[in-house]
This record gives sequence, C-alpha cells and structure tokens, in this order.
Amino acid sequence: MNKCMERLYNGILKENPTFVLMLGMCPTLAVTTSAMNGIGMGLSTTVVLALSNLLISMLRNVIPDRVRVPSFIVVVASFVTMVQFLVQGFVPSLYDSLGIYIPLIVVNCIILGRAESYASKNPPLPSLFDGIGMGLGFTCSITIIGAFREFIGAGQVLGHQVLPIADMASGAPGYVPVTIFVLAPGAFFVLGSLTAVINAINNHKKAQGKKVKAAQGCGACPSKDSCPSANSAEGCSGEAKATEAPKTEAPKAEGTTETEKKVEE
Repeated sequence: MNKCMERLYNGILKENPTFVLMLGMCPTLAVTTSAMNGIGMGLSTTVVLALSNLLISMLRNVIPDRVRVPSFIVVVASFVTMVQFLVQGFVPSLYDSLGIYIPLIVVNCIILGRAESYASKNPPLPSLFDGIGMGLGFTCSITIIGAFREFIGAGQVLGHQVLPIADMASGAPGYVPVTIFVLAPGAFFVLGSLTAVINAINNHKKAQGKKVKAAQGCGACPSKDSCPSANSAEGCSGEAKATEAPKTEAPKAEGTTETEKKVEE
C-alpha cells in the first residue's frame, strides 16, 4: 500500500505530467480556456489512464513484445471510445466544448508513456494507482491553468462572474478583461508563468540545502532491467551515473608480434 500511495504522490506533485515532465501539451494548451473544461478533460484522461494501466498490467505477460505498442493503442482506444460515449450522453455541453480532443486522448503521450514505462513492467495494483496519480496530477494542472485564464481573460471562475465588467458605453467602472488570455497565446503565458514559479520554488529548496530529485517519468523502478532509462546517462532519480573509463589494451611487445607473423606464415 505504501508503494501505491507513493505512485499517487509522484503523479500529483513529484512527477506532475504538465509542470514537471511537460507531457500532454496539446490538450493543456487547447482546452484550458476555462476551469470547467480542464476538469472535464482531466477526469476523462484519468479514467482512461487508470483503466488502461490496469488492463495492460494484467496482460503484460501475454502481449508479445513485438506488438506491444499497437496492443497498447487498441486497449487505450477502447476505453477512450467508452468515455467519449458517456460524456456525449450525460454531459453534452462538455462534449461540445472539448470536441475533437476527447478522441485524441488515444494518442496522448502521457497514457502511452505510462503504459510503456510502468504498467507493462509492474503488477496491476501499483499500475492502477500510477494511472490515478498521473491523471489527478494532469487534472489539477490543467484546471489551475484554465482557472487563471478564465479569471484574467473574462473575470469568471467556473462560469460564474466574480468581477463586474466595465461598461465602456456608460463609463461604469469595473474590470476590463484581458482577452488574450482566453485565446491561444494566453495558454503559453500562463503555462510558462506557472512553470517558472515551480522552478523558482525548487531552486529555493536547493539553495537551502534540501534535496530535490529531478523526475524522469519512470517512477519507482523495481529493478535496473525494468527502468527505461537504465541504459542512458541518467538513472531513475535523475542523478548522473558514473561512467567507466574505456579500457585500453596494453601494447604488445614487438618480438611477440614478429613471432605471431612467423607462426601465421
């Protein structure tokens, strides 16, 4: 159970897919015009992440290694179709707002990345919690981005007007919305600003002597062989591995070389 709680914590904070791993940027920038869109997109992705991680982990010893990626896509696409029909049937207004981005969950790099790096190498229960943690982290991040964009760009929160809008015709005082924040450039401004704040907090912790691990997205790898970055220059914790100096063979003596040539002749 401690490992499951660790997967939840890593997905929400330590390995947040949006602010730390910078994954899933397409829906993050496209659908976060409001906090409600962020909640709907995030929860839909969470359901697909959790269920696909669970099923892929259960079938990890059955799926041939040569066709694992197509198999993962088939599993993810099945759950995405189910979620799409449910959202369309029960929340049609949210379905109209999200549009094409619900079917595009199939190719979301967060889902395929967790299936490849974690679910296909770990037991079902930790894989389920890994999907829930990553999904909740994604939901929280895009909801925060959507709330900032909605508040600055329209003076609203969750569709409710919290700041009175200024009436230019009558000269009544009020808030003048910064419309660019509900347009495409506003997503880049908010995402960049929030990421800069998180980096500043981490740098402040490092300056105080606290250890801040750089997340690699592979999570708590049970062994070196199951870590997708085991052969790279960085391990699971982001710390550089010590590289061995290349071994050089000692030069052979000239007499030995001549003797070998005579033997070959």
